[in-house]
Amino acid sequence: MSYLLSSPGTTDLPDVFKRYPERSILMLRLIDDIMRGDSPFSVAEREMIFAFASAQNNCSYCYESHKPVAAAFGIDEVVFDELIQDISSASVSKNLKPVLGYVKKLTLTPHKMVDADAKLIYAAGWDEQALLDAVSVCAIANYFNRFVDGVGVDVTSEQARQTGESVLPTLGYGGLADVLEKNQED
Repeated sequence: MSYLLSSPGTTDLPDVFKRYPERSILMLRLIDDIMRGDSPFSVAEREMIFAFASAQNNCSYCYESHKPVAAAFGIDEVVFDELIQDISSASVSKNLKPVLGYVKKLTLTPHKMVDADAKLIYAAGWDEQALLDAVSVCAIANYFNRFVDGVGVDVTSEQARQTGESVLPTLGYGGLADVLEKNQED
């Protein structure tokens, strides 16, 4: 149930974006840069990392809405159950496993991060930009998880999935920001 007085009852994230376009445009521009800008990780990999971090936080909205986005860009959705069970046996590339381990630790126990965690990513063949991008995707996922839970977005898993399937693979985050800006002008 929504915690926003202006949106009693059930509220979806796009509803919040429409109600507060100025803040939403800024958030969407940042996530667009992180999730769609230049990166050693593909868009599919970044969406997978986002969904995985959201699963660690038990944010069902973000998890359920980003799984189909990752799938739309080529990630088999079976991978998500595998990752939740055990990263080391999941059917993802060997070089992504330390990245996902890093994201899990950064999400669940950020105060326990050590140099050795980053060295595992470098040893897997990733560079400093990849480390920065993994941290950025993790951070923006954690931000949105807290935002969604904090404002009380409360929709069914199917509704979250539909939002992910219908908007993000085609329009994207930047496209959503563009729509909000255009609506402000009208």
